[in-house]
Amino acid sequence: MTPGEPAPIAPRAPSGTPDAGTASRWGRLRSYRLLWGLAIAVFVLDQVTKIWINARLPLGTYGPPGAITVIDGFFYLVHVGNTGAAWSMLSGKSGFLAGLAFVTLGAIYIWRRELGLRDRPVQLAFGLLCGGIVGNLVDRMLHGHVIDFLDFHFGSYTYPTFNFADAGICIGVGIYLIHSFRHPVESDKAAPKA
Repeated sequence: MTPGEPAPIAPRAPSGTPDAGTASRWGRLRSYRLLWGLAIAVFVLDQVTKIWINARLPLGTYGPPGAITVIDGFFYLVHVGNTGAAWSMLSGKSGFLAGLAFVTLGAIYIWRRELGLRDRPVQLAFGLLCGGIVGNLVDRMLHGHVIDFLDFHFGSYTYPTFNFADAGICIGVGIYLIHSFRHPVESDKAAPKA
């Protein structure tokens, strides 16, 4: 090679070969590793805690004497079933909400580029959100309702009972909204397409 001559380009496997497809597929999966890791962590934490509550307290346990007191007058572990969404909205519509969860997960996958899922803050948000959606979806499919058990009291006000999946969903939505307000146009513009 003489000075000024361009370096030779290494041959690439044709795009139709299994090696090229597998490598690019794994590359795409790796680019979403924060999302996958958080989604799996939220899902596992949610399901393990629900299995523990299910084994420890009978369904419908709310308040003394059955509830487990963590901090008297403030934080209790209970076991209630919610057939609705947050704050028991759409109560009794568990099948509809399960279908909505499937549609939501599909929409997130289809519009992942437009949502900016290559950005780390967005992956953080959607990792929490997806882990929570799947956690509650599994409950609806297995039990016909979502298992809620975290019960907080603030004086005379009792916050609606929830679980770790609900917390992941709320925190994920909050992070995404904050990110969207701070970066309304920038999301996923500079990132390569998946």
